[in-house]
Amino acid sequence: MGGEDLNIFKIILDAGWIVKTVLGILFILSILSWAIILQKRKYFARADKLNQEFLEIYKQGNTFSEVYDRAHPLPLSPLKNMFLEGHLELRKVRESQKDSPQTFKSYIDSFGMDGVDRALKKGAITARMNLEEGLSLLASIGSVSPFVGLFGTVWGIIDSFTGLARGGGTLELVAPGIAEALVATAVGLFAAIPAVWFYNYFQTRLGKFEGDMECFGQDFVNTVQRIVIR
Repeated sequence: MGGEDLNIFKIILDAGWIVKTVLGILFILSILSWAIILQKRKYFARADKLNQEFLEIYKQGNTFSEVYDRAHPLPLSPLKNMFLEGHLELRKVRESQKDSPQTFKSYIDSFGMDGVDRALKKGAITARMNLEEGLSLLASIGSVSPFVGLFGTVWGIIDSFTGLARGGGTLELVAPGIAEALVATAVGLFAAIPAVWFYNYFQTRLGKFEGDMECFGQDFVNTVQRIVIR
């Protein structure tokens, strides 16, 4: 094969079966990576939009019951998930006091806001798990792909030099085999770079969601305490 024939597609077609297997694996990993990236971008954008819609309802509501009724048709968002857990815990506390002389205020004074705080954290953990789903696989693709490509490269170079040792040969005959081997590394990096970049991007977005959830949790607790003080 002459130098003029060294195009990427011919190199792949002329590759050995092990290098082709490596390239096939990397192709599958790349497709999987982009599927996760597109799905998570859509999910994060939707979650952010739903958070904003829920916050508008939450700020305009006069009571938690009113917020619950107005937000009920809204699809689940991280902040709504926290609100539902906190609201459910408050309802349980109030219902437990129906047959007791103890008032809601005295219950909070006695036991504090630990139950509500735990409920809010439960909602935040559930929301975080949904946001993180698929990110570990994306990170694995980003870290593993270069090594898979490197394996194909090492194998291809070994195969090329083994053939050179057997038949004498010239650099012109060995060069296609080395090029074939290096393609594996290039494809490995092609699969890894977007996965690593978007993983870091999603981690940054996740940090913002966590900050929003922390602020909302504090605001929810403060609202409950203001109601109790009245």
